[in-house]
Amino acid sequence: MFVRTMTIDEQVAYLMQGTEYGDDELKQAMAEELRQRLIEAEREGRPLRVYCGFDPRTSDLHLGHTVPMRKLRQFQELGHEVIFLVGTYTSLIGDPSDKDKLRPQLTPEEVERNALTYAEQAYKVLDRQRTQVRFNSEWLSKLTFAELIKLASNFTLQQFISRENFRLRWEKGDAIYLHETFYAIMQGYDAYALRADVQIGGTDQLFNIVTAARKLMTYLGVKPNIGIILGILPGTDGEVKMSKSLGNHIPLLAPPADMYGKVMSVPDKAMGQYFRLVTRWTPPEIEALERGMAEGRLHPRDVKMKLAREIVSIYHSEAEAEEAEREFIRIFQQGDLPEAMDEYHAQPGQTLLEILTASGMVNSKSEGRRLIEQRGVRLDGQTLNDANAPFPRSGVLQVGKRKYLRVTLN
Repeated sequence: MFVRTMTIDEQVAYLMQGTEYGDDELKQAMAEELRQRLIEAEREGRPLRVYCGFDPRTSDLHLGHTVPMRKLRQFQELGHEVIFLVGTYTSLIGDPSDKDKLRPQLTPEEVERNALTYAEQAYKVLDRQRTQVRFNSEWLSKLTFAELIKLASNFTLQQFISRENFRLRWEKGDAIYLHETFYAIMQGYDAYALRADVQIGGTDQLFNIVTAARKLMTYLGVKPNIGIILGILPGTDGEVKMSKSLGNHIPLLAPPADMYGKVMSVPDKAMGQYFRLVTRWTPPEIEALERGMAEGRLHPRDVKMKLAREIVSIYHSEAEAEEAEREFIRIFQQGDLPEAMDEYHAQPGQTLLEILTASGMVNSKSEGRRLIEQRGVRLDGQTLNDANAPFPRSGVLQVGKRKYLRVTLN
C-alpha cells in the first residue's frame, strides 16, 4: 500500500479537494476540524475511521458513482481505516435527499443482488485488502421503537419540510410520507454505530451528514464526525448531474475505447471538476495543468487526452488506455474507421430505426429517433434522416461520434 508523505496542511488540502458546502464558513470549519483530528490521530498513533454509505439501488455503475469512492481511496493512501457501508437497511426506504418525488422502496433481495456487483466495481478504485465492508442492517434492524422515538426527538418537522426537495413537493401538493424523514435519522445512527471520525457524501447529503449525523453523535455522547461533502460530477454534457436516464453517463464497464471517447466529449469547462473528483491527481498536479492552460502553454485538447488516459487506466489498464488513445487519434483526428467493429445482418425491409434498436446501437426507439433528428446517424458518411425508411444498402453505420456498425443487407 502506497502511503503518501505529506504534511498535515498538505493532507488537509488533498482531502478537501473537490469539496462543496455552499457556505465558505462551513467549509473552513470542516477543514479546521479535519486538521485537528489528523493532528490528534498522529499524536495518538491511530488511523482515522472513515466511511461512506452506498445504497445499492442499481448494479450498473457509472463514473459519477465513484466520486466518494475516490475520496475513500485518498484516505486509504494516507493510512486511514476505510469502511464501505452497504445500506442494506436504508435502501429499504430509499434516500429522498436528491429527489423531488417519492423514491421507490427496494426489496431485501434486490438490495443484496445489487450489493454484490456494486462492491466488485468499487474495488476498481478501493484497495480490496484494506477496505472493510459493513452492512447497516447489523445495527438498524435492532433499534427498538422507543429508541427511534428518542433519536427522532432531536429534530423538528420544520427542519425536514424546509429542505428543498421536500419543500418543492409540499408546494406542488405532492405527498410527503413520514417514513422518508427516517432516512436522515438512520444515516446519522450509522455514523454513531461506526464511531466514525469522517463521513463522506455528495452535496445532496449535506443535511444527513453535517446536521443529522453530527447532532445524533453529540446527543449519544461521542465526538461528532467531520463531513467531507463532495461536488456532484456533471455528465458528458458538462451541465447536469451524470445520469444513465439522461444518457450523459460514462459506464464503469464501458470498453476502453468507448470510455476514452466519452471523456473526450466532456466540455472543456467541466474538466476541472473531473480533475478533482475522479482522478488520482494531487492539488499541485491539478494546479500545474490549469495554470498551463491559462497561460497558453498547454492545449486543452492535450490536457483532456491526459485526463481520458488517466480515467481509462484506472478502470482498465495503462496499456489499454494507450491503445484507446491511439484508436481515438486514428479515427477522430485522422478520419479513419475503426480496425474492428461489430457486424449486423439486416433483413430486407428492415427500417433504420429497427436496425438501430435490434443491433443495440441505441437503448430505445426514442433515443434512435432523437439521434436521427439531430443528424447523428450516417451510412458511409452520408446522413440518414428517415427513421422509418427501409435500410438502403450495406455499409458502415455510424451513430453519434463513437459507435460504428458494419451492416450487411441480405
